[in-house]
Amino acid sequence: MEKIGYAILIFIAVCWLVAMVAGMIAAFPFGLIGLLALLGIGLLFAKVVKDRLANKEDDYYSKNADK
Repeated sequence: MEKIGYAILIFIAVCWLVAMVAGMIAAFPFGLIGLLALLGIGLLFAKVVKDRLANKEDDYYSKNADK
């Protein structure tokens, strides 16, 4: 059930992102500002995910912390 919920949320997020990019392209000269902002957010998100996946200390504490 949880995986279905995540799949629906990912699908909606991708559709929303595509609509946002299409709208920014349609508003060409002013849409470039939004596209650059979206690119910056995407790069920061990729850096956070990369740092999290590379951090073995976080993995250790998430598996061995008292619950």
